This record gives sequence, C-alpha cells and structure tokens, in this order.
Amino acid sequence: MKYKHLGQRGPEVSTIGFGAWAIGGLNWGKTDDSVSEKALNEALDHGVTFIDTADVYGFGHSEELISRVIKERGKKNVIIATKAGSDFYNATASDNKGYGSITPNYKKEYLIFAVEKSLKRLNFEALDILQLHSPDTEELAKDEPWLALDKLKKDGKIKYAGLSIQSFKETEQAHLLDLHNDILDCIQVRYNLLEREAEKILFPKALKYGIGVIARIPLLFGLLTGKFSTLSTFGEDDHRKMNLSTDKLERYLRELEKYKPLFDHYKDQSMAQVCLRFCLSHPACQTAIPGAKTSIQVHENIAGSDSGPIPEDILKSFVQKLD
Repeated sequence: MKYKHLGQRGPEVSTIGFGAWAIGGLNWGKTDDSVSEKALNEALDHGVTFIDTADVYGFGHSEELISRVIKERGKKNVIIATKAGSDFYNATASDNKGYGSITPNYKKEYLIFAVEKSLKRLNFEALDILQLHSPDTEELAKDEPWLALDKLKKDGKIKYAGLSIQSFKETEQAHLLDLHNDILDCIQVRYNLLEREAEKILFPKALKYGIGVIARIPLLFGLLTGKFSTLSTFGEDDHRKMNLSTDKLERYLRELEKYKPLFDHYKDQSMAQVCLRFCLSHPACQTAIPGAKTSIQVHENIAGSDSGPIPEDILKSFVQKLD
C-alpha cells in the first residue's frame, strides 16, 4: 500500500481507501453486518488508512459499523471522512428506495446538528474530515454551508473541511475552489476511466490551491470490474437500477471497448486494478475510494495501489487526452 498527503494541508492517507456506502445496508442490495465488519478489518489489516462514509449511508448504520470496528481495534492512524447535508432524520428505509424523503439541507444550524449526530455515532470528539454532501450549485452560492464549516473547524468539531462535488457538475462547480480555498482542505469528485470531466478545470484548480482530491465511483458502481453485461439487472433496493439503467449500461459498455488495448497491456492485472491505477495516475488525485462489501473485493481493490500510477507514456498510448 502506498500513501500520500491529501493536498497541502490534509492528513496522510492510503492511496486506496474504503468506500463505505454499500455496507450501510441500503441502496446496494442485501448486506450482512458480520461480512461488512470483516471487510473493514481486512482493509485495515492490509494498510488501508482512509475510510469514506456519510451520515445518510444506511441512515447512520455505516458510521455505526465503522465505530464498532474502530472501537475493537483502536483508531491509530486511520482517517475517517464523513459527509452531511442529506437530511434523512424523518425518512424510513422503505422511503429511501426512491430517495424521495431525503431532503438536501445545508443550513448552518442543520450541519452543526448533523455533525453532533455523527460524532455520537462514531464516538469521536472531532471528525477527521467533514464533507458537504454533493450540494447543488445554488446552495453553495449561499453563505450558510461555508459559515458552518468555518465554525465547526474553529470549535474543534472537525479537523479538515471538504466538499463532495455534485456528480456531473465538475466544471460548473470548479469556481468554488477559487472562492473557498481558504476553508477547503479537500474535495471529493466523481472520476473514473469513463467519466473524466474533472480533468478539464477542476483538477488544475485543485493543484493550484493545494486542495486534496478523493476520487469516488472509481469503478463506476462495479461496471469497471468487467462483471457486467448488457443483460445485467439490479434489484429494486439497488441504486444501480437507476444509475446503471439499460440505456446507460449499454452506452458505458460501448465506450469501455475502446480501452481494451490498455487492459490487454496489463494482462497480469484485473480490469478493476488497472482502472484504480488510472485514477491515481492524475497528479491532482491522492486517493480513490472503491466500495467493498466483502473481503475478496477489499483485496482486489488494494492491489490497485501496489503497482502505483500508470506510467505517462502508457497513458499517452492508450488513453486519449481530453480537449
């Protein structure tokens, strides 16, 4: 496992982290807490020091599972990043299948309330990293979310502040790094081999201001592991039924075909490992957070760090540069 500092001000983290959405028990199909805890322990045993979660994942359950594991083994050098801004406190598990009862809420008072709830679930005195959970651009034009982050830092409730860039708004929200680089220590962004909009404007700004970058969805909800086909289907309780609809799945699979020479070049590595290495090859990106529900998935992901970034000459040969 390799390690990098998350931007100029952030903590040192493993270049492959543990994405803890799936273990929350909602939106990813059936889960088993004992299997999830084993996966977390396997990740930590093999050098993962960065876990990314959110208060809304399983309506707090992801945070609770992480807390249980940390309590048993000690926190040591582990960095936990969580998120707030998706108000689920009046929602039910059945409502969450359609996300309809989760209300975006980035008011200062609510964010402070949400942090206190996360602190209690995690049993921490201060959160390592708090990220605003993918607000729309209109919300981020208001003062309240930024005032909340500033106050939470000054009050010692959070150590580092981050922003999860809303999916497919990587260019639209890039200007926020110009406006708030004094408060932002890191950003989290949707980035993978097939979704590279962040390379255009957002990543250069992150490098300019020394803001750390966390790559989320680096395996595109599992599609970049090579296990899906046009015949793949998902259950009603699986968010991929919406995010990888039949039309999207077919389009992504067509796009993936052009990268076959890259995968053939690294025949000794899995598709997932090559795709994780791709994310880590961009100089702006310090860590990627593939999701994992099982120990097998953990080991597959970790190997993506061991080989390091893909050399620049290989990228130039097999990955077309964006205009």
